[in-house]
Amino acid sequence: MSAHQVQFLLLDLALIVVCARAAGHLFQRLGQPPVLGEITAGILLGPTLFGQEVTDAVFPADVRPLLAALANVGVALFMLGVGIDLNRDLLRGGQRVVTTLATTSVAVPFAAGTLVALHLAERHAPEQRLGFILFMGVAMSVTAFPVLARILADRGLNRTRLGGIALCAAAVADVLAWSMLAAVMAVVGRDGQEPWRLVLLPAYVAVMLWAVRPALRHLEERGRFQDRGPALTVVLTGLLLSSVATEWLGLHFLFGAFLFGAVLPRGTGDHLRTTATQETRQVTLILLLPAYFLLAGLKVDLSALDLGGFGELALVLTVAVVGKSASAFAAARLHGLGNHDSAVLATLMNTRGLTELIVLTVGVETGILDGSLYSMMVVMALVTTAMAGPALNRLLRTGLGEKRPSSAGPAAPGVPLPARRVPEDAE
Repeated sequence: MSAHQVQFLLLDLALIVVCARAAGHLFQRLGQPPVLGEITAGILLGPTLFGQEVTDAVFPADVRPLLAALANVGVALFMLGVGIDLNRDLLRGGQRVVTTLATTSVAVPFAAGTLVALHLAERHAPEQRLGFILFMGVAMSVTAFPVLARILADRGLNRTRLGGIALCAAAVADVLAWSMLAAVMAVVGRDGQEPWRLVLLPAYVAVMLWAVRPALRHLEERGRFQDRGPALTVVLTGLLLSSVATEWLGLHFLFGAFLFGAVLPRGTGDHLRTTATQETRQVTLILLLPAYFLLAGLKVDLSALDLGGFGELALVLTVAVVGKSASAFAAARLHGLGNHDSAVLATLMNTRGLTELIVLTVGVETGILDGSLYSMMVVMALVTTAMAGPALNRLLRTGLGEKRPSSAGPAAPGVPLPARRVPEDAE
């Protein structure tokens, strides 16, 4: 690197940290998830507010690849944490209301998203039409499990029956969304990738589940990871190798990071999982993820939207909110929950947050989304996440649903939920 690159890299990182923390603190004071402020700060540092010339001067083109490298490490660490925090007991809950809520709140927005994509395809995807349509369906169906978990914890709902249903459903929906995105990536393909490699994906998943996980469990049971040094070495090495593997297979490296986090063993001392979260969390939250938000924000330019663009933005917002909320509400009512409880669940399932931003970034990096539609979808992610807190507060002022009798059957599996760590990156 040249002296110019080093200087601007360090200056830009300092600016990113300060702006992200300040915006996150401000939004938290306003009752919003801090991550919402950090993403907004990234957008405001981009061309939307200051124009392209100022943005290029502050974040030179030859420095952005260096920022991108750090940002990719940060989002890989975040996805590792998402995989770690994905409690498999929630996925095995088995209550019908959870299954119906999760599948309906994914399937209906997916269908609605594909219909919107048919309308938008001529303007935004004249070539990759099939991949674009499928991707828009996935993007509309996302629920941010980490954000939802943080919202529940902040309001003391994570140990309630209603909170348990929401957590279970969001966990299932999260797995469905990532699986669907992986399928879309397989359909679209990536530059320089050979399609035959995707045939090896089931074998890779099988190796992770039935070879890597038992091996790690065996080593942990023998006390090999009680010291943080060996534990952190195994976690970081496994994370990087798994990310490389899925990138080579033709998927995004984030799938490998998520999968490795999901297969880390539980219930045997949890040294690997504890070390992975404690040793990487702060640098990820304070430095690396804000760099990711900045790079995402640099691609957003709302000033370039014309009248037709704002009309499309209104369409995207309407379909995203109505599709997710209405489907979740209907699924809850189908299983006997009252209007109030169903509205709470619909509000929670409509949160998108960082998970949506990651999905959208995958779309723009692979050429599925163009710049203007990417900007609209980022705004949709911000608006739907910002809606959740105020809407939930208003609903809760009328009384918690679990305090009233319900005909929805027995409590959700595991509720009251055992105390579980809600990651600080789940904002």
